[in-house]
Amino acid sequence: MKKLIVLLLTAVCSISAQAQFLEKQLKFATFYTAVTGNNSLADVSVYSINQNTGFLEENIVSTPFDYTLAFGVRKIARLDYENRKNVFYNGTESSVSDAATVGNVEGLEYLFEFDYKRQQGSKFVDQQHFLRYVHDHWIIKTEYVQDGFADLKYFEASQRYRYNIAKEFSLNVGLVQRFSEPYGFDPLSELAGADFTNIALDQGYSTNFEGEWLNPSGEVVADNNIVWNAISLPIILNDYVDQERSLLPNQWNHSLVLGYDYYHYTKSFWFHSWASVLPFHVSTKNEYSYTNFIDGNTWFDYTGGLILGYQVNKRLGLFSEGKYHKYWNRAWHDFSVGFNYRII
Repeated sequence: MKKLIVLLLTAVCSISAQAQFLEKQLKFATFYTAVTGNNSLADVSVYSINQNTGFLEENIVSTPFDYTLAFGVRKIARLDYENRKNVFYNGTESSVSDAATVGNVEGLEYLFEFDYKRQQGSKFVDQQHFLRYVHDHWIIKTEYVQDGFADLKYFEASQRYRYNIAKEFSLNVGLVQRFSEPYGFDPLSELAGADFTNIALDQGYSTNFEGEWLNPSGEVVADNNIVWNAISLPIILNDYVDQERSLLPNQWNHSLVLGYDYYHYTKSFWFHSWASVLPFHVSTKNEYSYTNFIDGNTWFDYTGGLILGYQVNKRLGLFSEGKYHKYWNRAWHDFSVGFNYRII
């Protein structure tokens, strides 16, 4: 009986502790869902000459409106220089400072967001999942990003030791685990001539007695062999390469990381900067890993960001912000720079 009471008390204490932990992590978090939309590209007239009649034909190309369906939950403390853009979260929120290694508070911060989009007539899935735990002497950060429009997808996790040189400046060193797309894979490298057309035939494309080329749905994609070889077939081969590459698993990369964070703020001037350099990488012995693609383990990957604001006087203010990534010899970035002048 005593053992049963002890077990019950232990279970109750464990559940209570877990509930308190969960309540603490959900405090100040916000769950949101939203649908946003706007006009896309204007209608465009496309002219062509009918090969059979010789007459000029006009076709109107219409692009449907853009929209985003967003679901997410976020808990990220705003820095002193940040103001909340909207009263409600709608999935369009984006802050350069989210990419920083160190946030504004110690403890756990996170963002999980899934977006289903139609942009300029094409549909995409975007995802951004982010976990960061900052301690006075160590940092754990995990991030997954998928940008369908930019054809960008990567995962990164890091564990770092943090050394505080001053209240505003710290250095960090640790390990990073990432995955990348396969490198050095080319399913077309040993093909030539008729093999390319055979790939299209295997995908369901066909030709009729009039010399037209049809897609698997029976729609005409090329009026003749000239258009087929110049326009349609290259698009089909590009889709085929993407399809074959998607069948390969992601390639893991394990790297050393060195970084810094600097944050200074006053009401009239603020400067926030961070950077990470990945100088050495451990080979995973995978056939299509980037280490095999470049034949070495000592390439340099890096990422960084900078945010600067200066209120010159009551009327004039200057600002600049941006971030830059270069991983596996591929770069992506965003920035803004300008000034505000209050007339009255």
